[in-house]
Amino acid sequence: MHASAAERLLHHYRSTARTLPWRAPPGAPRTDPYRVWLSEVMLQQTTVATVTPRFLRFVERWPTIEALAEASDEEILAEWAGLGYYARARNLIACARAVAERGSFPTSEAELRQLPGLGPYTAAAIAAIGFGKDSVPVDTNVERVVARVFALSSKQQVPVAAKGWWPKGQSGDFAQALMDLGATICRPKAPRCNDCPLQADCRAAALNTPEVFPARVAKKERPHRFGLAWWSRRGDAVWLVRRPPRGLLGGMAALPGPEWTAERHAANPLAVARHGFTHFTLDLLLIARSEPVGEGWWQPIPELAEAGLPTLYRRAVEAGLAAEQEPRLAA
Repeated sequence: MHASAAERLLHHYRSTARTLPWRAPPGAPRTDPYRVWLSEVMLQQTTVATVTPRFLRFVERWPTIEALAEASDEEILAEWAGLGYYARARNLIACARAVAERGSFPTSEAELRQLPGLGPYTAAAIAAIGFGKDSVPVDTNVERVVARVFALSSKQQVPVAAKGWWPKGQSGDFAQALMDLGATICRPKAPRCNDCPLQADCRAAALNTPEVFPARVAKKERPHRFGLAWWSRRGDAVWLVRRPPRGLLGGMAALPGPEWTAERHAANPLAVARHGFTHFTLDLLLIARSEPVGEGWWQPIPELAEAGLPTLYRRAVEAGLAAEQEPRLAA
């Protein structure tokens, strides 16, 4: 079953592969490892639709890893703004400079693992897709397809099953074939089993219960936190600061304010911006201040996009501007 099913999937991939700016067509020369690495970092916790235009902007501005390594932290963080999970951006900066210093990407999965921010999946993906190594990158789409083909309830069983199934010499195309299948046909809900090239070999399909594989782990309820943001205006500008280099949203442009806490502040805010982080939900209360707080700069409102505000603070600024307009609208 293994070899024939793998070949059917590869045949299906050759005619249905998604066209993505970081991907070489099936059978074509391998993709530049820089583009593989950049796309994989961007795609962590972020959709293909969101990443595609941002990836194109990045490679237009920094077409090589050497060019990216020479850019300032502020330039890269500003370009990353809105993609979220900003630790990725800081790891991106560190990794680009490490690769530029050594002269090129290492080619083995083990060496790639030594680079900043590269975990098992990303290292395996670069090795397989960028260098043609027989590595086995398992992302959430691959995990779901393999779990269903072999009817594996536990995600921990997937890597061993995947390694035994993976065809030698075609690791990159096979990985991308599984990724595409998981994204378009073997979806988390309402999988299109009748359109799947693996239907005849899929144990979950034979059981008529594909959606139960792999077993889902109940998500914990996210705690709630609260923060204050000082809102200072001067003409057509708003006062911004830069967050400390380490920690959540490290190095990003922001509205000034104290540390976030689990206690709601007894304040009468101008506006409230809510944002969901991975491990908690935050309510950010905007408090009007006549004088600016902290070391920062006056950012012209028409040029806010150039400040590189992360989503939380972009929403907060939008909420503050809207709140300022309310009395005028009421009048």
